[in-house]
Amino acid sequence: MRSGAKVAVVGGVFVLVIGGVGYGAYNVLDGIGGGGGTDSRSASAEVRTGPPSKAEISETSKKFLTAWADGRASDASQLTDNPVDAEPAISGYSAQAHVTKAVITPGPATGSKVPFTVKATVSFEGKSKPWSYSSELTVVRGLTTGRALVDWKPSVIHPDLEDGESLKTGEASTPSIEALDHNGRVLTKEKYPSLGPVLDVLREKYGEKAGGTAGIETWIESGNADAPDRTLLTLAKGKPGTLQTTLDANAQAAAEKAVKRFSQAAVVAVRPSTGAIRAVANNPATGFNTAMLGKQAPGSTMKIVTAAMLIEKGVTAANRPVECPKEVLWQGRTFHNLNYFSLPDTDTLTTSFAQSCNTAFIKLIDETHDDAALAKEARDVFGIGLDWHTGITSFDGSVPEETGGEAAAQYIGQGTVQMNALNMASITATARNGTFRQPVLVPQSLDGRQLATASRSLPPGVTQQLTAMMRATASWGTGRTAMASVGGDKGAKTGSAEVDGQATSNSWFTGFSNDLAAAAVVDAGGHGGDAAGPVVAAVLRAGS
Repeated sequence: MRSGAKVAVVGGVFVLVIGGVGYGAYNVLDGIGGGGGTDSRSASAEVRTGPPSKAEISETSKKFLTAWADGRASDASQLTDNPVDAEPAISGYSAQAHVTKAVITPGPATGSKVPFTVKATVSFEGKSKPWSYSSELTVVRGLTTGRALVDWKPSVIHPDLEDGESLKTGEASTPSIEALDHNGRVLTKEKYPSLGPVLDVLREKYGEKAGGTAGIETWIESGNADAPDRTLLTLAKGKPGTLQTTLDANAQAAAEKAVKRFSQAAVVAVRPSTGAIRAVANNPATGFNTAMLGKQAPGSTMKIVTAAMLIEKGVTAANRPVECPKEVLWQGRTFHNLNYFSLPDTDTLTTSFAQSCNTAFIKLIDETHDDAALAKEARDVFGIGLDWHTGITSFDGSVPEETGGEAAAQYIGQGTVQMNALNMASITATARNGTFRQPVLVPQSLDGRQLATASRSLPPGVTQQLTAMMRATASWGTGRTAMASVGGDKGAKTGSAEVDGQATSNSWFTGFSNDLAAAAVVDAGGHGGDAAGPVVAAVLRAGS
């Protein structure tokens, strides 16, 4: 489309605007009106191959935008490589999203991509509001016809639309909420981007309980029953309900800033004495909630659980010497320490814990006389694998009962162990406090939901030894540098988790300061103290 060309809707009827003068779309561009997008070439013509030319990209994008703008969904869909999915999405733009006015301004093509901006008006039951956004389309060569076609994706209609989703305008299904932190400070997705997906879920689940009234909105309706709708535009505000959360605005702000240093990172903070979640942050901020739903091997941070189990069983103790060779063979699998380091046989379990010696822990597996002992400890003491009810959907960790070499891999947080930042923060909180308290994001009193409880607490002596070893890690072990800026009574554990097909290991770190525990994971971040460590330290310094 030439510079200055626009597609507009006037009174619900779309027309093409060129140089400020309106024409019917069919009169401006030939070859689409009434033709359903059929190819005018003869059946015997040679099918074209290769990337579309500049002329084809220009012509196809003009025809598509014009047909879409003219309200001819069938014609527009035939100009895509997936008419079956394209037609209902295009027709729904006016029928379901209630767009009554729009001006679409294309930008210059970059290769096969044609960007465009939309300035629209959405109207519903006497309420109207302007709506602006940008999107783009890509022109590709049809595999069988050889025609230049728009590569159909829902994001052509709106950049946030994904497969199985649709645009809707109407009365919101649930009232909006004004989420507050534990001190009554307002939490918004604009100020705390990582909370966007969390607040959407809280609204879906607790909007009515919070006492609000629904407004009129334009939203993305998810095709997944477990995923909340996402509001794009508010035509008329309802009355938001007030929802108290356990979050802490200071800790959340620090978490948001800390994860932005990395392309893939997540962190959670939990209060050991109560289980209250103080911060949840992810980068990317608007995507999958890795912090609470992720399933990854946690590396040596898992040694908190392993050490608790070994000490409880009387196999070893924090001040008892343990062997730490550079490598060890267990039932056909070889395990080694980072850079194949070793420690003197006179060094204690505390030293092996603080220096993150893998072999010291694996060498003790035979003395437990139960390959599944770690899975039982994780479940019975640390609450892993129980049915957590935090207030939103979360993954509560998994340590399957294994045998042989697979059980040995679990001792150092590899193999079939799956955790996320929430799980590791909770494990640290349990080690710090001695008793598992299920993490919560909203008070239990809001809906009376049943919280998960572990079958037993750690013996006081074991808790003391665990926290002493974590203090050693923070003061002179692998967590020393990361925790140097953290005050109070502090402890930590580092971890690096190897991932198949990934050159650099995932960085894990968990720690506590006074009555706050936090854990973080940075994908491909390397050593635990290098990437995830500073993230945890930033949250611990800010939180309460």
